[in-house]
Amino acid sequence: MKKRLLALLSVTVITAGLLTGCGSNGSADDKTIKVAASETPHSELLEQVKPILEKQGYTLEVTVFDDYVQPNLVVESGEFDANYFQHIPYLESFNAEKGTHLVNAGGIHYEPFGIYPGKETDLANIDGATFAIPNDTTNEARALLLLQDNGYITLKDGVGLEATVNDITDNPHNLEFVEVAAEQVTRTLPDVSFGIVNGNYAIEAGLSVANDSLAYESADSEAAKTYVNVIAVKEGNENSDKIKALVAALKSDDIKKYIEDNYDGGVIPFN
Repeated sequence: MKKRLLALLSVTVITAGLLTGCGSNGSADDKTIKVAASETPHSELLEQVKPILEKQGYTLEVTVFDDYVQPNLVVESGEFDANYFQHIPYLESFNAEKGTHLVNAGGIHYEPFGIYPGKETDLANIDGATFAIPNDTTNEARALLLLQDNGYITLKDGVGLEATVNDITDNPHNLEFVEVAAEQVTRTLPDVSFGIVNGNYAIEAGLSVANDSLAYESADSEAAKTYVNVIAVKEGNENSDKIKALVAALKSDDIKKYIEDNYDGGVIPFN
């Protein structure tokens, strides 16, 4: 009986030791922040916050993705703590379509959409022009709203962020549209009259909103609030210490200055 009792106690001690070990690993995990990001400017900004987070005891691991689907799926699955690549309308649309449970943990920056030259270099030549535009729901709507804001088309009342080319009610310049993946618009420019490009993809292509675009969303527009790029996390994790630390670091004065010094108006800090 005594031997059996000692064996049971040994098992209990070993089990407790294993649990203690697991707790230790959990603490280590709490100090590691895994973020899925687009390359430009998101991963670049994350690289800049690494030293800020290191001073607080956090290790930031950044993985670059070149699409708009996987970064959300890996956060939903728990493989990553957060992602940084999207605006709120896209996040909400993705949740609705995919059944994911992602939430905004903090708005970081805004990237103005711009109209860029393709075969044509002047919007005076807009009659009969072809426009390459993003084909995902929210970015297509944003491109069309930019055209409407500049007086080139009219959309159905109330379509807002769900607008598609089928919602154009007046097209006085007989514009034609080539719908492609957002990341492909800049590559399509040689084949179309103009293209409407997401801010991050414009930067990747070496295009400057201030110097190269023919028209763009103003910094004080409603678009700045609507299309702010956010840190997205799975619902329930938005108030964790490490996510709060990540958001605070990205909104710090050092990062705001880095943005202002390096992106020529193509990225604007969101207050």
